[in-house]
Amino acid sequence: MDKKQKKILIAGNPNVGKSVIFNELTGSYSTVSNYPGTSVEISRGAGMIEGLEYEIVDTPGMYSLSPITDEERVSEKIIISEKTDVLIHVVDSKNLERMLPFTFQLIEAGLPVILVLNMMDEAGKIGMDINVSALESILKVPVVPTVSITGQGIDLLRKAIAGYSAKGNFLLEYDKATEEKINGMGRLLVADYMVSRRTVSLLLLQKDPEMSILARDREPGFGEIAKFADETADEGRYSVNYILNLRRYQAAADIAEKVVSHKPPEKPGLAETLSRWTMNPLTGIPILLLVLYFGFYKFIGGFGAGILVDFLERGVFEKHVNPYVTRLSESFIPWIPVQQLFVGEYGIVTLGIRYAVAIILPIVGTFFIVFAVIEDTGYLPRLAMLIDRIFKKIGLSGRAVIPMVLGLGCKTMATMVTRTLSTNRERIMATLLLALAVPCAAQLGVILTLFKNNLPGFIIWASIIVLIFLLVGFLGAKILPGENPVFFMEVPPLRLPKISNVLVKTYTRMVWYFVEVLPLFILASGLIWIGQITGVFDILVGMLVHPVRLLDLPDKSAVAFFFGFFRRDYGAAGLYELDADGLLNGNQLLVASVVMTVFLPCIAQLIMNIKERGWKIGVGISVFVLFFSFATGIALSTILKITGIHL
Repeated sequence: MDKKQKKILIAGNPNVGKSVIFNELTGSYSTVSNYPGTSVEISRGAGMIEGLEYEIVDTPGMYSLSPITDEERVSEKIIISEKTDVLIHVVDSKNLERMLPFTFQLIEAGLPVILVLNMMDEAGKIGMDINVSALESILKVPVVPTVSITGQGIDLLRKAIAGYSAKGNFLLEYDKATEEKINGMGRLLVADYMVSRRTVSLLLLQKDPEMSILARDREPGFGEIAKFADETADEGRYSVNYILNLRRYQAAADIAEKVVSHKPPEKPGLAETLSRWTMNPLTGIPILLLVLYFGFYKFIGGFGAGILVDFLERGVFEKHVNPYVTRLSESFIPWIPVQQLFVGEYGIVTLGIRYAVAIILPIVGTFFIVFAVIEDTGYLPRLAMLIDRIFKKIGLSGRAVIPMVLGLGCKTMATMVTRTLSTNRERIMATLLLALAVPCAAQLGVILTLFKNNLPGFIIWASIIVLIFLLVGFLGAKILPGENPVFFMEVPPLRLPKISNVLVKTYTRMVWYFVEVLPLFILASGLIWIGQITGVFDILVGMLVHPVRLLDLPDKSAVAFFFGFFRRDYGAAGLYELDADGLLNGNQLLVASVVMTVFLPCIAQLIMNIKERGWKIGVGISVFVLFFSFATGIALSTILKITGIHL
């Protein structure tokens, strides 16, 4: 970026429309989701505003400058360490009183704040009328009302950015004792910071880790500063953090009383009624079952894994691509071992590319369509509210529904998103359950295909996986030390999905997934080819034959499980091949599907587990899952034999 280029930071609570505003200002695409936790990583872009180019940074959602989660810490670090020309604080206007305390902190930091009152249409529906000019007069900063999803108010925001000027100095005063502590800390500071000395003092008094790191590096007298903070913490009946928050919320209530008026709200429409139904257990569970049946079983399983896979696999690859590439290979490559690298049973084209394009891509693509529709409507946070009570029993909060549902797309990406969960215990539990009992989209799609004419078999498979998820989660919550998670989530309006959003999200995710998957499938085919030439492949598959026989499965199933270690979807595609060749009966199909679902994490997920949780926990999860999967399969196979059940 040009050193003279101006910078805009966008900050605010999760799910208030920050990413939509980022996209409007940059004209580029960043994941825009109607649920909290999307901006796990920083989005940076550039935008032209009134003839000037700005660097625009969309920070992860945060509730205050005193962070709790990892993503909030990332946002705080950017705010206190990067120079900005304009900081856009986006708030949900219908929750103005609750969000103003963060605005106070940003203004207190001496930052050039523009307050954006987003979702003004929703505020109007509940009878709220906000006096924008009065609020602007009190806070002494520009205030811009917007409805970002329709673009309303974005032009006003651009003008406010280009002509930014503070209206004065707003100062929120605390009680006399607290002000003395702030001044006392301020007298010890000598270094320069990107935020005001008052904010530096407040954060140090609260023993904020990020500010403490900055001060330790910059302040020659940091020892005295730390001692002053410790002494202050021991004084008084209440903590500094409690006193500050109490004052801020009192001030927010006073201001809201002055600038907000109420009129009778509009009568609840269909969207509001449906929203309530989705969060009520009596109606929410049937709605969830309908979403699963029509969205997953029928659309992903029936259309994606059925019609699309049949067309690409049999109509395109078997009839045209495979024969053509085989003839081409035989014509130009005289050495049979080299031919086998590209064509044949494990060739790069006839196996690796065919699996990736003909079997995996249509399944993942249809999943991403369903997922984009679900998240764009705002259903995910409602689902989180619905299952929060159940999740609490297994050491998770309702917020964990986000990585769990993302895991149905790609568990590697979902594992990364677990960093948004509030406690280390919850992050470990979510990582374990993702590795064990959440099938990725490709796996799920193949399994839906395998059971497309056997709904009872699919219900049994799903029941077993849910039981494993709940049982392991319940036992893990009892065994793992740590505090219980606290659940708080913004519930956005329930909306009709925007077709452009759904299409862009689906396309972007499909490209990302395809770019990630195709090289891995080609690499796996190459490694298998090397393994065949050297004999290592047969040895490794031979090692898996014995546990596979304990499952009462054919020896060729060992190849599918071996593939599953490279990628779980690769292994699931192997099961698809076995079933297509008529090598699995109903019982074997059920056992193989259950074991493949709870089998080893793929290499990519293993690496992410180690990166996020450390090598001991990452490797430990894999070892546990490996033994658990085969133990479950053996138990299931034995039960089917004893009971005489035949599917």
